[in-house]
Amino acid sequence: MPGRARGLYRRILLLHRALPPALRALGDRYVREEFRKHKAAGPADAQRFLREWQSYATLIQQQINEDKQNLKEKTVYGIQLTEEKLDDFRDEQIGQLKELMDEATKPKKKITISKDSEHKN
Repeated sequence: MPGRARGLYRRILLLHRALPPALRALGDRYVREEFRKHKAAGPADAQRFLREWQSYATLIQQQINEDKQNLKEKTVYGIQLTEEKLDDFRDEQIGQLKELMDEATKPKKKITISKDSEHKN
């Protein structure tokens, strides 16, 4: 199992290279945390964990391919979670989703330097 998990982990990080920079940074950080948290998962949990991440990798690969073919429209990555799927989540997972959503929807900080901000003596 560790070899399979490591291969999937690498594949996901490689796929993330095709994402916009902000999404890539967020995705890479999340993937690292999740794989680290689940290192000691039991066999049943590990199977489910790997199955879900494999589905994610397949979806992202499809969306990257669509993005390459569709040069005019901006691709939206990911999927909407159904209520049924959300009902399966534990409170901790709902909290993680909320944190991810907050991080992903933060306004981008722009730094501007104007002549008025120069140091004057």
